[in-house]
Amino acid sequence: MFSEMFQKLWDNGIIQAGIWETIYMTALSTLFSYGIGLPLGLVLSVTDKDGIHPMSGLNRALGIIVNIFRSIPFIILMIAMLPAAKFIVGTSLGNQAMIVTLVIAASPYVARMVESSIKEVDAGVIEAAQAMGTSSFKLVYKVLIPEAKPSLIIGSVISMVTILGYSAMAGTIGGGGLGQIAITYGYQRYNNDIIWICVILTILIVQVIQEVGTRIAHKTDKRIS
Repeated sequence: MFSEMFQKLWDNGIIQAGIWETIYMTALSTLFSYGIGLPLGLVLSVTDKDGIHPMSGLNRALGIIVNIFRSIPFIILMIAMLPAAKFIVGTSLGNQAMIVTLVIAASPYVARMVESSIKEVDAGVIEAAQAMGTSSFKLVYKVLIPEAKPSLIIGSVISMVTILGYSAMAGTIGGGGLGQIAITYGYQRYNNDIIWICVILTILIVQVIQEVGTRIAHKTDKRIS
């Protein structure tokens, strides 16, 4: 029965552990993904033909690399990156290994999100800063990033939700979290109730992420008085 199985998983701490592992993998993977994707996205934006420091060769090379990784379906990329995960963290199983694969998969996506946000900055603001003799480096961290902050935050929320979805798929190859619970205790045991519990819990986590992110972006938007 639904109540019996759920109660058993709850009493054994399996549901609680799955929620925590999902949040842990998502948060840490997002953090590391932005550590890679944010500077990569800034470089893509700055070196674009309409950027503040056009460099077509570098922009094209980085763009190709980003597009290659974005073109590979996550489940395939995740399997392909298991040797890299084992090399970095010493194992190809568990949450640590899944975080490595999540970061590799999400970083190119984050880079494009950042690039898009930076390109939304008003050209007039950039021209005014350039007219005052602002260097390219200062223009990036004193003008572009602050002006694009609301969009960057919204982008980070979208990225985090995407990574949360990726983390569920990680349960198919040894990762933990709600995805693993849905597969092990739901799908493999023909218990649809457990699958739907995991779905509902995942939706609740997404709603919290979306609400918090939207509120933060709203407060940082200077256009809203």
